[in-house]
Parts: sequence; C-alpha cells; structure tokens
Amino acid sequence: MPRFSLILATVGRTAELDRLFDSLVAQTCRDFEIIVVDQNADGRLLPHIDRARRLGLDISTRQLEPPNLAAARNTGIAAAQGDWICFPDDDCWYEPDTLANVLDACRQNPRLQGVVACWVEQAAAGTAVGAAGQLELAAWRNFRGGEASSICLFFNRALVDSLGGFDVRFGVGQWYGCGEETDYLLRALAADAEVARCLLARVHHAYALPTEVDDWRAAFGQSRRRSRGTGALYAKHRLSSYVILRGCTAPVVLPLVRGKGFKVLTAGLATALGRIEGFTRWRWGKS
Repeated sequence: MPRFSLILATVGRTAELDRLFDSLVAQTCRDFEIIVVDQNADGRLLPHIDRARRLGLDISTRQLEPPNLAAARNTGIAAAQGDWICFPDDDCWYEPDTLANVLDACRQNPRLQGVVACWVEQAAAGTAVGAAGQLELAAWRNFRGGEASSICLFFNRALVDSLGGFDVRFGVGQWYGCGEETDYLLRALAADAEVARCLLARVHHAYALPTEVDDWRAAFGQSRRRSRGTGALYAKHRLSSYVILRGCTAPVVLPLVRGKGFKVLTAGLATALGRIEGFTRWRWGKS
C-alpha cells in the first residue's frame, strides 16, 4: 500500500494542531508519516507534538527560520519517505476517509500523478467543490480551473521529484504574497501530469472571519501584497494578454458597474495594483 507523507508547515498556531492530529488518528488509512516544519523561534509546539506521539502518530520535526511557507514545504519534501506527498495546513483537518478516498481514486486510475481533494470551508460559502474529473492546463492558464488550495493537493513522489520544490519567492510573508500552490499546479499540468479532482476526499479548513481593519490603508496594503503573487504568475507562466488585462481591470470595473461602494472598490484597486506590480516586477527581471 502506498505511504503518505504529510508535510505540515506551521508558525504561530498551537491548539489548532491538536484538531488536525485528532483527525489523523481517526484515519481509516493509517500508513502515513507527519513531518512538522516548525517555524517558531520557541518550543511552543512541544506539548502538542508529544501529545500526537502518545496518540500513536508517526511524527518527526524540522526547524526553519525565518518563516517562509514555500521553503518550509521544501524542507518537508526533502525529508519525506512516502510515495504520496500532501500539505495540510495547521488550521485544517481531514475526514476519517480522506486518505483512503485519495487511494481509491488512484486505484481507479493508476495513471494519476496528482489528486485535488474537495475543500470544505467552515463558512457560509460552504464547500468549494469544483468540477470532478481531470484538470486541464488550458482552463488553469485561463484562471478558470476552480479551487485548488495547497491543503487539497496530493502528488505522487515521482511528480514531486520531477517538479522540484515550491518557488520560495511566492507565499505568505514574501513580496509576492500568495500563489505558490497555483504555480506548483501550473507547473505540474505543463509537464503533462495527470491530475484529477476527487470530490469524496474532503479537507476542512477553519474559516476565520476577516478582522475589521479600521485603517483602510492597512487593508489596502494586505490585499496589494497578496495580489502581487497573482501578477507574478501572469508573467512567470506567460499567460495570455486577455487573462492579464482581465485580471488587472475586473477588480476595479466590476465594483463600479455593480455599485458596490467604497470598501469593495478600494479592495479592487488594491488587487489591481498588486497584480500590476507583481507582473511588471517579474516581467522585467526583478523577481
């Protein structure tokens, strides 16, 4: 039976890990290891790691400073011993048959090199289902491929080895503040990897209500930083002029047309500006 390597990059959170570990204890498929990449400067995770071991989980740790989500995942990949690799976040958890359903999808189609699980958001918006079946590169290059959060990605070891690691220029805390998982998936599809969505494998994510930011400038900066990653993807993957133009104008045009008000328009401006910044910086060799 294939063995899973679960790479958990974490910083800041503590009690949330217990919820994930409890869900892993309940897995019907128990052939997996957990590699915790601890990006904290203190020992706050030790009680939670010890608790997980007492529950019978096969868990090891690696230390990484300063925090860098993509680099942390690469650290975990280097240590992984499994046949399939996945990337749970510290604020998500699995249903008891999540890993078993990924294996079932692979048994049904032995050519599969990647599986995208169903993302269940704990919010009024509910489940991000997406279309079942194989992912198409053309749709993803058009930014019409659906949801594929990193917590839902399951890749076999051969594909991971061929792709190399996550691009450490992308992600939380970096100038390009998001986009590392989309970049990874685009690279996989461009390499003709067969990747399919499995709706029966479900990964839950703890929805946190957005913090009200009194200073609109702070909110503007947050959206701008995250959007730079999308703009960089436009340039890195040489997406069409239509996709780039749409992505840099729609966040402003749509709120104006729909009369959404100042807050939505401001967020749209931040998104558009961030995408333009990310695209131009990457395009002209300053990535």
